[in-house]
Amino acid sequence: MRQESGRSMIEMLGVLAIMGVITVGAIGMISTAMRTQKRSAVNDDVIQIVTGVRQLLGEFDDYSHINNATIFGAIGMNAKNPYGGTYELNVDPANSRQFIVSINGLSESDCKYFVTKAWSDSIGYQMSNGADGGATGSCTDGNGRNTVYITYGE
Repeated sequence: MRQESGRSMIEMLGVLAIMGVITVGAIGMISTAMRTQKRSAVNDDVIQIVTGVRQLLGEFDDYSHINNATIFGAIGMNAKNPYGGTYELNVDPANSRQFIVSINGLSESDCKYFVTKAWSDSIGYQMSNGADGGATGSCTDGNGRNTVYITYGE
């Protein structure tokens, strides 16, 4: 009797199952890496915005001169964030010596992340001696419709 060489159907199914498990793991890792990259980009953008506003308006006693188009053009940034939403700058209505950076267009999980993140240079973080992250926002809207507010100034 001759013995045939080759792969059986069971062996092929085993190989395909192993490849499927590896692929699922790789997709999860890629998704996590992309989420981490977007969060880092937003953090870097907010730092750049705050630094730019302080440099441009540092000679004034307050931030009532904030204008989104002018500020973003002057610091060489686009107001669009990595989540497809925008960044906005507004003067705090209760105190013109403070300004608010808004991050729009966030999913619920990313909104919660940014609300709980320590924004060490923000008013809320400094006033709470580091106990509070310094950001506010309601993260209960549908995905892509949540906004986080971070207040800076004196």
